[in-house]
This record gives sequence, C-alpha cells and structure tokens, in this order.
Amino acid sequence: MKYRVLGKTGMKVSVIGFGASPLGGVFRNVTEEECLRAVRTALDAGINYFDCSPYYGLTKAETMLGKCLAASGPRDRYYLATKVGRYGDGLFDFSAKRVAASLDESLKRLRVAHVDLLQCHDIEFGGLKQIYEETVPALRKLQKSGKTRFIGITGLPLKIFPAVIDHAKVDTILSYCHYCLNDTALLGLIPYLKARQVGIISASPLAMGLLSEKGPPGWHPAPNDIKRTCAQAAAYCKSKGADLSRLAMQFALANEDIATTLVGTATEAHVKNNLAALEAPCDEALAQEVLAILEPIKNKTWLSGRQENN
Repeated sequence: MKYRVLGKTGMKVSVIGFGASPLGGVFRNVTEEECLRAVRTALDAGINYFDCSPYYGLTKAETMLGKCLAASGPRDRYYLATKVGRYGDGLFDFSAKRVAASLDESLKRLRVAHVDLLQCHDIEFGGLKQIYEETVPALRKLQKSGKTRFIGITGLPLKIFPAVIDHAKVDTILSYCHYCLNDTALLGLIPYLKARQVGIISASPLAMGLLSEKGPPGWHPAPNDIKRTCAQAAAYCKSKGADLSRLAMQFALANEDIATTLVGTATEAHVKNNLAALEAPCDEALAQEVLAILEPIKNKTWLSGRQENN
C-alpha cells in the first residue's frame, strides 16, 4: 500500500480510501458477514482511511461500519471520517445545534469516542455564508472538545471550496467526480489548496459508474452525451481486452497531490480488485486513446445544489 500525507493534518492515509456508503445497502442489500470481510480485507491490505456519513443508507452505513471496525482490531489501525449536514434526500441542516447533535449520534453508531475528520456534507445545498459563519465555527468547537481531530467540507461544484476557504480555514476538502478520466477539473484548484495546506480527498474515480463496462445507475445525473461517450470508451477498452474501470482507478490513484481516493465497496472481491489496480502497471498508450475518446466531454459536469453555488 502507498501512503500520502493529508494536508497539514499529518495523517499518512492510504491512497485508496474505503468509501462506506455501500455498507448501508445504498446499491443493494448487503449482509453483515460480507461487510465484515470487506473491512477486514481492507485493513489487512493496509487501507487505513474509512469514510462514512449519516446520509448513507439513512444511518445504516455508519452502524454497519461501526460494527465491522469494532470487530476488526484496535482503533489505532485506521483513520475514521464522517459527515454532518445531510441526512436524507432533500434534508439538510447546517445549523450549529444540529451539527453538534449529529456528531454525537454518529459517534454512538460508529462505536468510537472521536473521529479523525468531521466534514460538512455537500455544502452546495446550503447558503455558503452560513457554512463559513456558523457551520465551520461549530466544527472547530467540536474539534476543541476532542470529538474530532480535524474538519473539512465536501461537495460537487468546485467553486464552493474557495468561496468558503477564503473566509474560514478548514483542514481538508472532499471533491468527487472531478478527478477522473473524463473530468480533471480539480487540477485547476490544486495550487490554491496546496498553498493553504488543505488536504485533498477525491472520490468517485469511476465517475459514479460512468467509467465502467456496466455503466451508470439509472439515477445518474450526467447528461446523455456524457453517458454515451463514456459507454464508447468502455466498449473500446473491452475490444482491446482491457477494463475501463481498472484504467480509471489507475489514472485517479497516480496523482501525488491527491492524498486519498475514496472507492465505495462492500465486498472482499471489490477490495481486492481495487488493490490489483494499484499494483498493476498502467497501460499508458491505452490511457491516451481513451482520453482522446473522452475529449468531447472533458470536464463537462452537471448541476448540484443551489443554482448560485454552481
């Protein structure tokens, strides 16, 4: 396993992070036994960063992750991150009062006394002024109490990060779907974040299923031209005897400025596939061919949250 330092936190996190949303049955029904095998396989392979949220499975993912980690060894084997602010479809509350209560609820579900990173979840769905004037100070208060070691913010539109960081210091950001084969827009923000020693976490290296042979789920918000072009890239890889998903993983994991890339998983086999992608050499020629196929949709995205935050 490879490790990188997460900004100024000093935490040396595995380049592959364990995204725990599938443990909540978000994509299919899962059993406790298969979740436990997935978590143990990840830990034994050196994956030491686990990310969750009360939103995932409407608290089920935190409960399952808490059980699995408690059964898998001492607390010092891993770093644990969770989130506050998003609690259901269309249900957001970024108030200081709810943030504090939410963390206490999460700690009980996760069976720990503290988390290593507490993040405000999908801030584009709130007013950014509230985020930097109320929510971030509330997170810092929780940090002083010892319930979290560091704090961060997450979301899809990249403009939300400097809009908040220009007014309030955070330790990390979590961006998703913006460092993939089809979208590398995050690159433009990296110098700004590095200058402020903000740790960079990326998620969804497969662009939430776009960069896979199976294709995205029906609810995927991407416009049809993005879906069609990514399907063409998947078909091209298959014609070459290659797997677009593995190529996408290798591409995402190679950037030294991104501390960890979160991959959602709930199976031992999926964890092993991710590890194999890290260990295998990347076919650079194929990568360039795929990037050429994806060029017409490069950095094209979709709306998320309030209009003014996009």
